[in-house]
Amino acid sequence: MPGQKLDAIDRKILCELQRNGRMTNVDLAKRVGISAPPCLRRVRTLEEQGFIRGYHARVDPRQLGFEVQVFAMVGLQSQAEADLSAFEGRCRDWPLVRECHMLNGEVDFILKCVAPDLSTFQTFLTSELLTAPNVGSVKTSLVIRAAKEAPGVPFDVLEARVTLAP
Repeated sequence: MPGQKLDAIDRKILCELQRNGRMTNVDLAKRVGISAPPCLRRVRTLEEQGFIRGYHARVDPRQLGFEVQVFAMVGLQSQAEADLSAFEGRCRDWPLVRECHMLNGEVDFILKCVAPDLSTFQTFLTSELLTAPNVGSVKTSLVIRAAKEAPGVPFDVLEARVTLAP
């Protein structure tokens, strides 16, 4: 099971950093119950092993003038691995696409997009997304409001699974 190679201290470190990635190493060490030098070593190891992929500020898109958020469900004409990878590469190059997830089922990809206004999104949709090679269909849904935006993972669920593991 993923997470088993981490001990309880490592999981506490990840949980605390997920809550507040700006805390000092001294504060983090106090919260997880170890001294600062081993805490810093553990954090660096977690970074090197890929458990921590980076640190960033969660900015409010609307405060920055990005009033429109859209989910676009994309169906491709071909699901060959080369075509899937090519589409993922295009998504990485499109600034309005903030997330791209490959799905199982009727839709091949779901994209989370932001734009300053509907006109900007419509231009992206008609001149970039719909005209991209291999795109067969696109259905869009405009976000009215977000009821929950929780980054990361629920550490309480992880702890329960680790506790129950044989």
